[in-house]
Formats: sequence, structure tokens, C-alpha cells
Amino acid sequence: MVESGQWQKKWVFQQDGAPSHRTEETQDLVRDIFPECIEVDISPKRNNGEWPPNSPDLCVEDFSLWSILENEACSKPHQLIEALKKSLVKAWNAIPQEVIDRAVDDFPKRLKKCIDAQGGHFENK
Repeated sequence: MVESGQWQKKWVFQQDGAPSHRTEETQDLVRDIFPECIEVDISPKRNNGEWPPNSPDLCVEDFSLWSILENEACSKPHQLIEALKKSLVKAWNAIPQEVIDRAVDDFPKRLKKCIDAQGGHFENK
């Protein structure tokens, strides 16, 4: 568990059930970085165990930055995966640091809203 000075509570890392989160490579990386994480069954049955099917409210990239990347990097079709990767990296590098900082700084407020909604979806206001 990670103890945060700001929250003075212990937290456990959890992802949602997005396909990219269930890959063996991702699971290995998460276990290396966050030894106290909520595990998921990545078998072909695709039983997400204790994971929610998705949680964009709790992911900085999903609720804030992905739309910027998608607008920039996916504005035209890519014939090769490498071209898409390059386009995503270029779009990421073009995001002003202030935008990233603001998204990260807003996270505690979003987390509190999610806690107040008892894990349910909430309107972003």
C-alpha cells in the first residue's frame, strides 16, 4: 500500500477492465511497480475479478488528456502501428506542462467526488 501525506490513508493501486490493462505484460509491470495492487484474472474467460469494467473518473489520462491525444494523433488514419505511435508521442510532447499539471492537481477533487458518490459515476462540474 502507498501512504500519501496529503490523504494520511493507505491506498491500493487498481486498474479498470480495459483490454490493455489485462495483458500479461501490463500485469507484470503493475506488480513490479505496485506490489499492493488488486489482481485481475487475465485468463481467456476475462473475469475481471474485483475490477470495475471501466473507471474514467479515476484516470488522469482518460478524463483529461486522452481526448487531447485522440484529437491530435488520430485526426487522420495511420497505416502502420509505428506511425500511430509516433503521432501519439508527438501529440503527448505538444501538451503544455500546465495542462498536465492541472489534470494531476484536479485528481484529488475527482477522487473525493467518487468517494462521495460511493464509487458511482458522477457529473464533472
